[in-house]
Amino acid sequence: MNNPVPIQLPLGIALRDDARFETYLSRGNELVCNCLAQVAIGEGDIFLYLWGTPGVGCSHLLQGACHASDPAGRTAVYLPLDELTDLGPGVLDGMEHLDLVCLDNLQAIAGNREWEEALFHFFNRIRSENNFLVVAADRPPRQLGIQLPDLASRFTWGMVFQVQGLDDDGKVIALQVRAQSRGFELSEEVARFLIHRASRSMQDLFDLLDQLDNASLSAQRKVTIPFVKQVLGW
Repeated sequence: MNNPVPIQLPLGIALRDDARFETYLSRGNELVCNCLAQVAIGEGDIFLYLWGTPGVGCSHLLQGACHASDPAGRTAVYLPLDELTDLGPGVLDGMEHLDLVCLDNLQAIAGNREWEEALFHFFNRIRSENNFLVVAADRPPRQLGIQLPDLASRFTWGMVFQVQGLDDDGKVIALQVRAQSRGFELSEEVARFLIHRASRSMQDLFDLLDQLDNASLSAQRKVTIPFVKQVLGW
C-alpha cells in the first residue's frame, strides 16, 4: 500500500472533463488505448512512452487514463510540463507515491539540466515504488534531445507508441461523437465542411464544435452550413 503522502498540485492544472477514453476514437490506436486502460487500473507495463504530432490526442489519452483511475480507487495526476517549467522541478516532489503519474509535453524540458536531473531521480523513485508512469512528447525518445544520457536511456525502457492521427472519415466520426456527447446532432455534410475549411488538428476542430454548440444554443438554431459560415465568418 502506498504511503498516504499529501500532494500539493500546481494551481490551474485540472483534467478536462471531456478528455476521457469514451470520447476518444481509437481507430488506429487500439493497442495504446488498451494498454492505457490497463495502466489506469494498475495492470500491465509500469512505464509507457507516447508520441505524436500535435492534435493526434496524446494529451486526451493521458487525461483519460487519469479519469479512468478514479473509479478504480487509484490516485493519479496529469502534469503538462510545458505549463510547469517556470515553477521548477520541485512540483514532482512526492508524486512518486501516487498510483499513476502522467507527464505531458516532455519535449518542453529537453535540454534543461535542472529538469532533466530531477526527472531522472523521479523516474527512479516512482519505479522503486512500483507505481505507474506514462509520458508523452511530440517525437520519439531518441529524437527528444535529452542531454542526460541516463535519463535518455530510461525513456527507452518501456513500451513506445506512436499515436496515429485520424483520416478524414475518422475525423467525421469523431466530430459526430463529440457533438452527440454535447447533446446535438452534427450531419456528415457539416462535419466534412468543417474539416475542409478549418485546421486539421482535432483539438482545433473540437474547439470550433464547442463554439458552434454554444452559438446554436444562444440562437436556438440547428448547426447547418449556413449557420457555421455565419458564426465563424467564413
